[in-house]
Amino acid sequence: MNVDPTRAQFDAFKSLPRDQPVNMLNLVKLRDQADYKDGRTATGEEAYKSYGAESGPIFARVGGEIIWRGSPKGMLIGPESEDWDVAFIARYPTLGAFLEMVTDPAYQAIVFHRQAAVADSRLIPHHELEGGTAFG
Repeated sequence: MNVDPTRAQFDAFKSLPRDQPVNMLNLVKLRDQADYKDGRTATGEEAYKSYGAESGPIFARVGGEIIWRGSPKGMLIGPESEDWDVAFIARYPTLGAFLEMVTDPAYQAIVFHRQAAVADSRLIPHHELEGGTAFG
């Protein structure tokens, strides 16, 4: 499953312009039981909440904010096997701010909660375009 980016994915992401705002669409499927390497027990939801609580100050320090959060209700178009528990968009003032967060030693010390919690995920970076009243 997809919990962490591959080296090729991360390298491609790092090649994007670092001085522009970026919105990260997060789709997360949690494990029923977290998979902690040290043997501790928790549900996937509990482990993900620990990740959120401990990463929150780092996220805030780099200027991140959650601009949208949703409760997925199935799949209308797409693989029926993709059933998400958590969906949100995290905005970073720049792509560089996101990179600052994920390479911060304090973040690196707590990301194991996310890795233990997540069964599958999608993390899709977006640069904003102007809105409107029509599709496309």
